[in-house]
Amino acid sequence: MSDELFEKGLKIRKEVLGEAYVEKAMASADAFNRDFQHWVTASAWGAAWGQETLSRRDRSLLNLVMLAALGRGTEFKLHVKGAVNNGVTLAEMKDALLHMTVYCGAPAGVEAFRLARQALEEIGVDPAEADQAPT
Repeated sequence: MSDELFEKGLKIRKEVLGEAYVEKAMASADAFNRDFQHWVTASAWGAAWGQETLSRRDRSLLNLVMLAALGRGTEFKLHVKGAVNNGVTLAEMKDALLHMTVYCGAPAGVEAFRLARQALEEIGVDPAEADQAPT
């Protein structure tokens, strides 16, 4: 992957996931996973997230349902936080997870809602606000 895609991806990754998280991930890269960090940043964040057809908000919703369906809890929680950064409302998040549950099953839904609650609380967002009308 090109340096240009890496730099583009690094910028997007920091905007979505937060600078502190990305800086820590990059700083902790070693000989074993440094190439992986570079590849993920360039391909996932630079090439895929860098496309302009879908908004970051829409990409966040897609990521939430895909990661929940795949049972990727750690990444799911990270992307719950990113979804909030990208403007996904709690009502939208709740509806997306309900929709995912229909197609992926109740166990996937139980886990997704549990992890989403944890992630939201970690960033100081009250999941109970999902019942309130958007402002």
